[in-house]
Amino acid sequence: MDAVIIDSGGANLASLQFAFERLGASTQVTTDASTIIRAPRVILPGVGAAADAMQRLRNAGVAELLPTLKQPVLGICLGMQLLFSHSEEGSTPCLGILAETVRRLQPSPGLPVPHMGWNQLAPQREDPILEGIAKDDYVYFVHSYAVPPADVTLATTDYGIPVSAIVRKGNFWGAQFHPERSAATGARLLANFLRLN
Repeated sequence: MDAVIIDSGGANLASLQFAFERLGASTQVTTDASTIIRAPRVILPGVGAAADAMQRLRNAGVAELLPTLKQPVLGICLGMQLLFSHSEEGSTPCLGILAETVRRLQPSPGLPVPHMGWNQLAPQREDPILEGIAKDDYVYFVHSYAVPPADVTLATTDYGIPVSAIVRKGNFWGAQFHPERSAATGARLLANFLRLN
């Protein structure tokens, strides 16, 4: 097994598994603590509301476990947002692994919320997860909340204002977009994650 995918109840679990299968990687969907602890890599996906997702993680005993993990962890979409301390969505306390607050996107002419569609990446600094990913590569977003650029930001995207598209602190990475729906660039990010140890 190359990675475990935490069963956060999202509808994107199967497409995420298929994306790893296309890379020749084996994954297992689980909330079992011992399986997660033994896994070489962990993916925290998420769709829906922050409060609901945090409640599912707490009910499964995973919320307390996640901050203690030492292997590479990748949060995807809402899963990335849950790595932070707090979300404005429902004023939700999150996992607290990263210090910043997740903010609601503000709509403006031509830029509706939720932000749904393809947007370009702007890498801010080098990191193994960005290997082979170029400035202006397109990835696919679906979100209404975002993290302003911060010390943990590896790449931004512009949606009227710059927002964090990829973040990292230690062994925790996050992608605000859906790599499993982001064609070659998304596949490259997942392949890079599979090389981390």
